Amino acid sequence: MLKYNIRGENIEVTEAIRSYVQKKLTKLEKYFEDTSNSTAHVNLKVYSDKTAKVEVTIPLPYLVLRAEETSPDMYASVDLVTDKLERQIRKHKTKINRKSREKGFNNVQVKDDNEESENGFDIVRSKHFSLKPMDSEEAVLQMNMLGHDFFIYEDAETDGVNIVYRRKDGRYGLIESTED
Repeated sequence: MLKYNIRGENIEVTEAIRSYVQKKLTKLEKYFEDTSNSTAHVNLKVYSDKTAKVEVTIPLPYLVLRAEETSPDMYASVDLVTDKLERQIRKHKTKINRKSREKGFNNVQVKDDNEESENGFDIVRSKHFSLKPMDSEEAVLQMNMLGHDFFIYEDAETDGVNIVYRRKDGRYGLIESTED
């Protein structure tokens, strides 16, 4: 059973909203054998124009599900984001099942330091994540599922850290690390 971390920005997360989000996201559990160690991170935002944005991130041991939706109604945004996550799962079900059998993870941590660095750049946000062994095809799949323009991963064959990215022409690029 998924655990839930539900936060609100410019909105109080009422028990009604909390239970609605949990009810909708619980439907996704049917696609996975074990979600007991996973936490769904849900961020609810209301903007000054009264639109509601819902962002959901569910890190699983072998993939990260992420979607966001904005609409005039908070409950409609929850419905839309749940539908989007379900479509992602169904669309990539075969690849997810094949890749989920791979084992072994390396933890990578970026220090959370909001002080201005020596070179004058101000770090305003830090993230912690695990690099998962995969091939470049799965990395592109993960990047597209997350809606990002790049994705960092550990190459399953070389154990090196690689980056796939979306080029301006719509195709993909690969940056491979070396131990020189």
